[in-house]
Amino acid sequence: MINALIKLDERSNRVLNIIKAQLGLRNKSEAVQVAVQAYETEHLEPELRPSYVARLKELQDEESVEVADFAERYELP
Repeated sequence: MINALIKLDERSNRVLNIIKAQLGLRNKSEAVQVAVQAYETEHLEPELRPSYVARLKELQDEESVEVADFAERYELP
């Protein structure tokens, strides 16, 4: 585990206290972890499952079909 000394403004401190109280956490360190995890799931790209990556590589190696008019070929409106 990594220790970090951080400076917070008053509003950030209040938000961490609210997270801590709402979730019944023991300390602000746990509240920071919750906030970071929420940011990660909301804003960062998810990791792909290895099986999905393998399937994409297989599809990438397949020969493609050239289509002049996609809508006509597949009877789309």
